[in-house]
This record gives sequence, C-alpha cells and structure tokens, in this order.
Amino acid sequence: MFIREQSAFKLTPMTTRLLGVALGLSLLAGPACNKPAPADRLLVNAHVYTMTWDDPDREGHPAKNAPHDDRGWRPDAEAIAIRGDRIIFVGSQVGAEKYRGASTTVHDLAGAAVLPGLIESHVHLENLGASLERVNLVGVKTEDEAVARVVERAAAIPKGEWIIGWGWDEGAWASKYPNLRLLSDRVPDHPVLLHGLHTFASWGNRLALVRAGITPETPNPAGGEIRKDQRGQPTGIFLNSATRLVERAIPAATDTQVEARIASALNALAAAGYVYVQEAGAGAAVMRAIEKMRGASRLPLRLDAMLAAREPEFLAEWLKRGPDTDGEDRVVVRSVKAFYDGAMGSRGAFFLDDYSDRPGHRGVGGADYGFDVARMEQMAQAGFQLVVHAIGDRANRETLDLFERLQLKNARPRIEHAQVVSPADLPRFAALGAIASMQPSHAVEDMPWAEARIGPERVKGAYAWRSLRRAGARLAFNSDLPATDHSIFYGLHSAVTRKDKHGEPAAGWRTEERMTIEEAIRGWTTWGAYAVFQEDTAGTIAVGRRADLTVTDIDPFQIDPSGLLAGKIITTIIDGRTVYQR
Repeated sequence: MFIREQSAFKLTPMTTRLLGVALGLSLLAGPACNKPAPADRLLVNAHVYTMTWDDPDREGHPAKNAPHDDRGWRPDAEAIAIRGDRIIFVGSQVGAEKYRGASTTVHDLAGAAVLPGLIESHVHLENLGASLERVNLVGVKTEDEAVARVVERAAAIPKGEWIIGWGWDEGAWASKYPNLRLLSDRVPDHPVLLHGLHTFASWGNRLALVRAGITPETPNPAGGEIRKDQRGQPTGIFLNSATRLVERAIPAATDTQVEARIASALNALAAAGYVYVQEAGAGAAVMRAIEKMRGASRLPLRLDAMLAAREPEFLAEWLKRGPDTDGEDRVVVRSVKAFYDGAMGSRGAFFLDDYSDRPGHRGVGGADYGFDVARMEQMAQAGFQLVVHAIGDRANRETLDLFERLQLKNARPRIEHAQVVSPADLPRFAALGAIASMQPSHAVEDMPWAEARIGPERVKGAYAWRSLRRAGARLAFNSDLPATDHSIFYGLHSAVTRKDKHGEPAAGWRTEERMTIEEAIRGWTTWGAYAVFQEDTAGTIAVGRRADLTVTDIDPFQIDPSGLLAGKIITTIIDGRTVYQR
C-alpha cells in the first residue's frame, strides 16, 4: 500500500516487522543490558523509501489499471544502520540511536532521499568508455557542425590515425542522410567513422571506405544496407548490420584499452547512483577484461554480463561452463543476448506491414538478420536466460513465438526494447513470463519522428508501458547507454511526464502510457532486481539485505515531476562502503 499522512514516527506495518526482526537479532548479539551491538554506519535524518510495501503488480492495486499519482507517497523510515556489508536496522531515528557506538560513523543526511541501490539492467560498458574518448556528436543538428568537430580532432592527432565519433541521431537524420563528400574533403588524411546515437547507422569518409575495402561491388550483408547513390557509388552511410563492414577495419582495442574503458564506464555509473549494472552483450574481449578486473578486485560495482550471441566460438565455451547461479558473486553470467532486428530510426526494425514513410519496405529480422535460433535454443537448454533485442512488431511477435515454443515461462526470458508491439501480442508477455526491458528515454527522444515511420495507429503500440502493464507484463527500465543519457533523473522524468528535457510537448506525448513515480522507481529497483534474478538480495531496503543504497539530493516521490531533471546523486553505497561521494 502507499504510505499516506504519517509522521516519521508512525512506521508502516512492513517497517515495524523489519524493526522487530532487527531488534531481535541485535538483542541476541548484544550485552545483557539489551543494547544491540553497535553499527559501523548510521544514516539518519533521511527520507528512506524501502520499496517493501505492496508492489503495484498486485491485482487490484490502483496503479495496475490506470495512471494514478496523487503525490500521496511518504517515506517509510528515517534511519538505517549498517554493520559490515548488511543492513541491520531500518526505522525511526530513535530506534537507530540504539546502534550508535563509540566507533560508529554517523551520517546526517539532512532530509536527503535514500533509495534501494539502483539497477541499470541494459548497458554497453566498453561503448560508454569509448564514447568518452571519441568525437562527441550528441545533439549536433547539421552535417557542417558534425564535420567541424571532426576537423578539430584531426588537427590534434597524426595523419593516418582513425578518428571515431559517436552520437549523431540516425533517426532524426534518416530523411536526409549526409554523404562522404564534405567529410572527405575536410578530413582527407584520416579514416573517419562516425557512429549514430543508437549505433544502427555509421557515416564514413572516403579513406575509411578504402581501408575497409568497400567498393561499388561490395554486396549488402544480411540485415544491412550500404547506401549508394544513383551511380551505384557508396555514399558513406551504412545501416544496421552493414555498420560492421567498416568497423572491422579499425584496429581492435588492446585488452588494456578495453579494461580502461570498462573502468571509466563503471566509475561514471557509480557517480550516477548505480550499484548493479548489466552489460548487454559481452564478447570475448569484454569478458577477459571483466574477469581480470574481478581477479584484481577492481570492480567498483556489481556486474552482470549478458553473453553476446554473435561470437559463436566464445559462446560455445560458456555453453560448456553453464550459467552462474551464485547471486552473491560480484560478477554474474547467466544470460545470452541476440538481435532479432535492427532499429526503427534507421528503418531496420522488422514490421508486419510497410513503413509508413517507405512503402514496400518492412525491415529485416530473424535469420535474415543473423539470428541463430538453434544456438539460442542450445543456450536455453543449458539454463541460460534468453535476452532478445526486438524493435518492430513482427520481431516482437516472432520472439514471443520462440519463447512459447521453448516453454521458457519460468526462465524469465527478456525482450530488450519491446518498442512496437501489436495489440494482439500484449497479453502474450504475461502468459509467457516474458519481461519487457524498456528505455523510457527512447520514447521522448524518438517522438519527433516515430509516428512518421509507422503511422498513427501502429504508434499506439510503441513505447506502450501502460498498455503492457495493463496486460499483466513485467517491466524493467534502463537506459541502453551510451545511446542515451543514463541519468536516473532523466529516466524518471521521461517515464512520468513523456516530455523531453525542454518540457516538450507541454502536455506530454501520448500520456496515456506514462508511469507513476512509484512504478518508474521500481523499474530501476524491484523490477530491475527481478529481471536479473536478484529480487531476494536487491531492489529493497530491509534488514539482512546487502547494504546497497543510493542517496539523492531531491525526494523523487515528493518533488513536482518538472523538477526531477535537477536531481543529483549524493552518495552511492555498495556492501556498506561508499563508492561515490558528491
């Protein structure tokens, strides 16, 4: 239930029970005077949201069937005691004082909000680390602006070295992609490859095409397109799986570089308040780096890796090893991810009907996109969770068909993005136990062009969080970084307002699909924990649970949604230790 009209000293029944457990355990450990053994740390004067009250997934909950937000949420505790890596008390400030000892460190949070440690269940760590090294094209509006940034980088490095950029919006630019002419004229002495924001399109110059051996005779790969002009000459634009044709020509990063990128990404995520992150497609190089960093105790966050299905030999090794089942390890590998189709922005997503803005074209999916059913079936039989990228309505339908055929209901299969779902397929998520792993920020970033791609009727099934919940589906929220801003405050704002960072559109875009603030936060806590099989140890604040906490300078439950974007992370705590302090 929601906590309403209660003072800090009127605790919820759940918190009261937890307090009783905490006191009982402490009495056993403490001296005869009934004072419990002291805590290592006390967090006091806080707005603590344990997320242990009734989940709105429960039938009959007011948020189950319609958007509901009366700003009636209240914190259900004001203090937390930690000993070692565990929470030993959650409750009132008066109760917490019993855990204060001579060596206890006390943190007065001055009314800051404390949430369960945030879970980012879809990240690309090496890409995030690499994006911090690359030419940043996020937000560029024109070809001239993008090329100017590349020219600036070219002046700073030796001739002949690759220049890699990232961030131009392949969806917004799809009606008029640039070509290689200006990029080649202005930067003739460096091979250049500029990745689109969602990495489903790339833009290269003439020297990059030469290095990659791309000629007018180079055929389109399965699931991809080399854009060509009327004379049959490559334009420098590569869509969907064709992006890999040029990427293969770029010298592979060394293991040391991969480790450095992952370390940089994890530090950025710790500063963003996350305690648990899930790498969405780890290949051999990334796993080597992760395992080396784990061995050297250099992983600041809990890390869950989805294995990349695109590397069959690497996957075969893991097939022999089998999935991890020990959720207490700092690194967990228990899932495998494959792509069923491409992206809607680059018109690579797989649809049941033609694109509205490209008659005769429905995208590419399944085996034609490189999806190997037999390989995924093998991994499922070995006990791995199946995770499938599916954007178009046909890709989602056929992925659900696969889950049904393999009888995966109890294995928590996931569809990453579930971006456009046919109304007929909405109930199948719940029936098949499939989790819709979605990115609220994608809705507000894609809204300028989404309806033009698929029309006013199909767009009703796009980014349809509320419709999926009404149909009983389980959701998890994440960012798909670095394809979007991974700030939790941006994610929450997107989920509850359906507006962009400028507050547009004023009324929100298709607000019938918006989330309540409770649902949005659950997307990164309790629902995220379920998606990664950690619901028994993560996602809530309770006695006996790991001391994984996120402290924010605003109370997201109490602030007007328009103020969410101003939020900042104050502290990130893992196993009772601070890994980030503002």
